[in-house]
Amino acid sequence: MTTPQEILQIEQDIVLTLKNIYDPEIPINVYDLGLIYDIEVEPGGIATIRMTLTAPNCPMADQLVEDINESVGKVKGVTEVNVILTFDPPWDRSMISEEALLELGML
Repeated sequence: MTTPQEILQIEQDIVLTLKNIYDPEIPINVYDLGLIYDIEVEPGGIATIRMTLTAPNCPMADQLVEDINESVGKVKGVTEVNVILTFDPPWDRSMISEEALLELGML
């Protein structure tokens, strides 16, 4: 059984992993871009990531979800990855982190 401290560490490691996955159309990682709405890790190591896309018709959606599944699946303590794609609420520019806005020269 995974302890609460171990779950917290796994969640932090998942965030670090997500910060290394970039949207193919925007040079910002999926986490700082605001595409990740929620990360939940169950005691057995099952990670559920609720996320969105910048647009519902994103041509790279499948590739992005596959990249997240593969990368998060390699995080120590993760036994399974479930990515839930949602468009509620819809993504908008206000979800981009300040750090990412600075990188883009938008701040």
